[in-house]
Amino acid sequence: MDLAKQHLDIGLFSTNRDDQLAFWQQTVGLPYDHMGKLGGGMQQHRHHMNGSILKMNHSRGPLPDAPPSGIVGLEIAREGLTAPQALADPDGNKVTLVPKGLNGVEGIAILLRVNDPAAHDRFWTHAMQFERAGEGRYRCGDSLVVVAEKGKVESAVGQWRGPGYRYMTVQVWDCLAEYAGILERGGTSGGEPRVLGDTVRYAFVCDPDGNHIEISQRASLTGGTL
Repeated sequence: MDLAKQHLDIGLFSTNRDDQLAFWQQTVGLPYDHMGKLGGGMQQHRHHMNGSILKMNHSRGPLPDAPPSGIVGLEIAREGLTAPQALADPDGNKVTLVPKGLNGVEGIAILLRVNDPAAHDRFWTHAMQFERAGEGRYRCGDSLVVVAEKGKVESAVGQWRGPGYRYMTVQVWDCLAEYAGILERGGTSGGEPRVLGDTVRYAFVCDPDGNHIEISQRASLTGGTL
């Protein structure tokens, strides 16, 4: 995979804007970047996170009653810590600040509950072309996807909006080529390519449990036209 940025991003959805922004900015200490409009009563509040972006997507209306995704936690490396610090945001999403380098976490780690670890191993190493970084650990740039636990995950293919952590984003140079390649290597589509203004071309693929991965070609990273 030809990465335009060596960091994964992660997106969550909430109807609790003010408390969420206070938590991520003040308690976790993430610098605020900017707000973007997604349409449909959605605003995306972007925060910097060791080169990655935490996307807190606020919905003015009720969110779809979708089953929880398989993303069960987020780890953020932090200089100066001597031990992990476990937290939860106002909606109960788990986030842990960890000493930089602990268990290989240099930027962020996105934690998954999975139905079939072997199927995920094939998906992340073959379809997504991530580097295997240990049993159940997959590296994309300086970010990790970690199979943290095995348990029942109800698929939500085609539904990437819902409460809590919902998706991760891979920034690439060519969305169309990477999307087609992932499908050819056995990935499942979660949403065909589309363009948002002159900002980004994006598509979604899904892992074996239906978790959504956004394949994003962002003009601010790649330059030129979409």
